Amino acid sequence: MSQHPDTWRKPPFIANPLLRWAVYLGALAYFFWVAATMPIDWARVAQGIERAGRIFGGAFPPSFERSGLLIDGFLESLKIAILATVGGVALSIPIAFMAARNVAPLPVFYLGRAIIIIARSFHPVIVAIIFVKAVGFGPFAGVLTLVVYSIGFVAKMLAERIEEIDFGQVEAMRAAGAPYLSTLVYAIFPQIMPRQIGLTIYQLDSNLRASAVVGIVGAGGIGATLANAFGRYDYHFALAITIVIVGVILVSEAISGQIRKRIA
Repeated sequence: MSQHPDTWRKPPFIANPLLRWAVYLGALAYFFWVAATMPIDWARVAQGIERAGRIFGGAFPPSFERSGLLIDGFLESLKIAILATVGGVALSIPIAFMAARNVAPLPVFYLGRAIIIIARSFHPVIVAIIFVKAVGFGPFAGVLTLVVYSIGFVAKMLAERIEEIDFGQVEAMRAAGAPYLSTLVYAIFPQIMPRQIGLTIYQLDSNLRASAVVGIVGAGGIGATLANAFGRYDYHFALAITIVIVGVILVSEAISGQIRKRIA
């Protein structure tokens, strides 16, 4: 009877068994310590569950009677997402070149990285609150918020792609005496264009989702309509808005996924 060779097994994350179990037990003890020391008011939680039951009970069935208001809010969110994506991507391209170590001088590289870090440091809701205070309630604050949000993601990903390019083409054009702008257009842009298109499509999809969130704090769009519905205790209409938001996000995710597959 032939002997079967031993099957391959993935090596453990930590080779030393004593150290491995010490890490597991330490993580488990830390989890229980955090859960035990969290200032949770269980009486308030019980009251919250009761209130949530009243809210969900009052939301069914959803009401689509004011469909005109719902459509206007969604179209405003779509406009915010499109304008923010165009503006954010347009600003992200030069910032990405500034933040790419292989094409930018060191001071410019640090400046570009600093811009990206600042744009990524704050949640869109916090940025939306700042812009609402600065420029007032409405879609303009939402556009500015999502421009910052787009720069934080697109510029970072594009800068990393620029740093991964085949630098031989750049060196060949430099050796031929090509100016800097021509080198960018003919040696770098063709290599990063597929990634740029994919990032733009993804960011449009992401901005459409984020526009529903920032609108809750007054930055326009369908989120503002949802916040107003909750403020009037109109839970039937709020549920209808929520259903539309989820449906639109599902459709946009499917469309953007198919486009990204075709590009790839």
